[in-house]
Amino acid sequence: MEEKELKALISLLDDDDRDIQVQIESKIISLGTEIIPHLEEEWGKNFNPRVQERIEELIHTLQFSALKTRLSAWKESGAVDLLEGMWLIATYQYPDLEFDTLKQDLEQVYYEVWMEFRADLHPFDQVKILNSVIFNKLKFSANTKNFHSPSNSMINIVLESKRGNPISLCVLYKLIADRLDLPIHGVNLPKLFILTYKSEEHPQFYINAFNRGLIFLKEDIDNYIDELRLTPIDDYYEPCTHLNIVLRVLRNLEVSFDHIGDHAKSDEVKELILQLTENG
Repeated sequence: MEEKELKALISLLDDDDRDIQVQIESKIISLGTEIIPHLEEEWGKNFNPRVQERIEELIHTLQFSALKTRLSAWKESGAVDLLEGMWLIATYQYPDLEFDTLKQDLEQVYYEVWMEFRADLHPFDQVKILNSVIFNKLKFSANTKNFHSPSNSMINIVLESKRGNPISLCVLYKLIADRLDLPIHGVNLPKLFILTYKSEEHPQFYINAFNRGLIFLKEDIDNYIDELRLTPIDDYYEPCTHLNIVLRVLRNLEVSFDHIGDHAKSDEVKELILQLTENG
């Protein structure tokens, strides 16, 4: 579409006739995400607050639609790359976030751990090194003051602020462990997300990243489940998939938006969850 045609369409966004507005918005949306830079440019040139607001809504609609498509593609490809899944969630709030930028930020954390890591140590001692670097040297910690903040579900903000909730800290921990070829996986406990070290060579044990990497055993989970008066199931002890992790992050995000009263965003996150759960 030529610039003159786009300008003409955008000028009609100020029309009081709702039918015309709907037609114009549908036309713009049909042009796809490629039109977003042009909309952003027009937003900067247009000084009508009502038109600016409608341009913002159109940009969000286009970005949200693209996010749903990318999430579906990530799932259909096997949900292999956990960082990609976390990046997609972050683009809901930060649509301009580049995946390569996120990888570079994570690489810095990995490098700090790698400098002190030793592959010949017992798993307990390897985990202690991760704990020392991540929680003591780099100062990552539990965001207890703002536990319900949506930022806790945004991996880019967790890397920047060094604060997170149980699952985001576990994700960070696991991503570093993956780079070190450690068999550390997520575990979907009720009300708390944890990690497990599971391999054929060593007895299985568990890690609580929200509590500075505290190591504990199956018996401790037994006691935790008993206190919650729940029936033990395998999901409370065994590794979960990357898809499970991303879904839990999204469910936490939905609760966070509800907690701060942003129900429109909470409803949109529900759509993202549905995008990953429908058709199995």
